[in-house]
Amino acid sequence: MWVWQQPRRRTVTSRTVADGSLRILLASPAYWPARAFGGPVVVARELVRRLVDRGHAVDVVTTTLVDLHEKPSRRTSVATVDGARVHYLATPLHYRWMGITPTLPWWLAKLPKPDVVHIYGFRDPVTTVTAAWCRRRRIPYVFEPCGMFRRRFRKVGLKRILDSSLYRSVPWGAEAIAVVSDLEGRDVAARGLPRERVAVRWNGFPDPSEMPLPSGRLRNELGIPDSAPVVLYVGRIAAGKGVEHLLEAARQLESVHVVLVGSDDRHGTMNVVAAAQSSTVTGGRVHVLPFDPVSPLWLYPEADLFVLASAGDSFGLVAAEAAAAGTPVVVTDRAGIAGSFREGEAIVVPDDRDAVVGAVKRVLGDDSLRARLSDGGRTAARRNSWDRVADVQEEIYRAVASRTASTNDSTDGP
Repeated sequence: MWVWQQPRRRTVTSRTVADGSLRILLASPAYWPARAFGGPVVVARELVRRLVDRGHAVDVVTTTLVDLHEKPSRRTSVATVDGARVHYLATPLHYRWMGITPTLPWWLAKLPKPDVVHIYGFRDPVTTVTAAWCRRRRIPYVFEPCGMFRRRFRKVGLKRILDSSLYRSVPWGAEAIAVVSDLEGRDVAARGLPRERVAVRWNGFPDPSEMPLPSGRLRNELGIPDSAPVVLYVGRIAAGKGVEHLLEAARQLESVHVVLVGSDDRHGTMNVVAAAQSSTVTGGRVHVLPFDPVSPLWLYPEADLFVLASAGDSFGLVAAEAAAAGTPVVVTDRAGIAGSFREGEAIVVPDDRDAVVGAVKRVLGDDSLRARLSDGGRTAARRNSWDRVADVQEEIYRAVASRTASTNDSTDGP
């Protein structure tokens, strides 16, 4: 397991960044309330609110994108969210989550100079332009790829070309690279980036004491009998998410209802789901719900089992939410969150259909195992709190800002 090795602090004469408050700028292609963007939006908000609580000044620059089905606003707005100033920049054009924000350079010049910048995302205009601005201004930045560093699924050849040209300087110009799992750290190192720059920060779990209790709402809305097991998945309905493994479980277990909550990522996976819904074997037992734009947390305690059968996720925040709710969790070893669980806290299986289906059968068929996993998931959540994650993130910022400030002081004239 990799851990963040903080460089030895040096004396900083211009201002104290080792102990005092920092001015932090976060650049992201989407921000709250764009929950449809997935886990990164939740992670960013959890980190930002805790940084503000610790006395740091945080600005966010982002697009006006909310989801893929709603046109982004062409007008800029500035709002205070959890104590941070969030600049939702006019976004006249976009392709998927890549929003074009023509006023970004103007806003970067207008905002107070930050001590450190967090480049939160990869291969999008907001983070690419902001990283280039940092390099020109000699402002240190932390790069977090948000699971996008590995090229997969869509336009892999084009990504390879752009990563070696237009986007190459983004990771290489970073003082530190924050990743959320050992799995993502290996992806970064495989591209030749220095291992000493890689900081495995992990992501946090919700507080189990703040999770909602089961209400029966999901079964009532979908007409699922009380005796029927419910297997839940929350996330994008897309290739590589293992949705087909859950459909196979429904085919083999005639009483199981599979509930998929999320938006169609236009990979063709929804066609497979629709076929299962119309099948004589699984019809009436495969349900699709739109993603809850406010919070999906109420869904987790409604299920008997949560499954993240991903072929590749840097983390998998939805599994953390399910574990905190006390819902037994099955994840593949290709989801970074697998490294956050200890023995008895979740079932970790290979990225394989038979392994996933076998785990579903095992958990649903063993009441005592489900009880142990329920308790174990809550234990994992208490150990992996957001406050502990914020401690590591703050340490990364201070180390980067202190090192750069020290270098600037040593080269400045009297």
